[in-house]
Amino acid sequence: MGKPSVVATAITTCSFGAAPCPLNVIPSTVMIEGKPAATIMDNKPPNLPTFGMCMSLSNPVVAAATAAALGVLTPMPCVPAIAAPWVPPAAQTMIGGKPALAAGAQSLCMYGGVVQIGFTGAVRTTVA
Repeated sequence: MGKPSVVATAITTCSFGAAPCPLNVIPSTVMIEGKPAATIMDNKPPNLPTFGMCMSLSNPVVAAATAAALGVLTPMPCVPAIAAPWVPPAAQTMIGGKPALAAGAQSLCMYGGVVQIGFTGAVRTTVA
């Protein structure tokens, strides 16, 4: 059985972010339920604009602000720093030569956060 497809307007979260973030998918020729379909390469700005405030001390901006506040954690604006594609990819479904993005996929931020798909945006369509 396939997993739900991820499309534009899916909701993502980061373990160090303060707020959920909608997934922006550049319009393509593949539409699912009237929305552009996502691939594993939709993993960095502008696809993931921001998670509000970042609370990871691995983020140099947060570390500097926290040091300036004498060790009191000081969240700073989030700019996702995703280095690798979403994993795991859909095993069989390809979109524009790239594996489709499906529910359950994760990506890692270089500052230590785990970015996950909260709501896929598609409710009736699955990918294999």
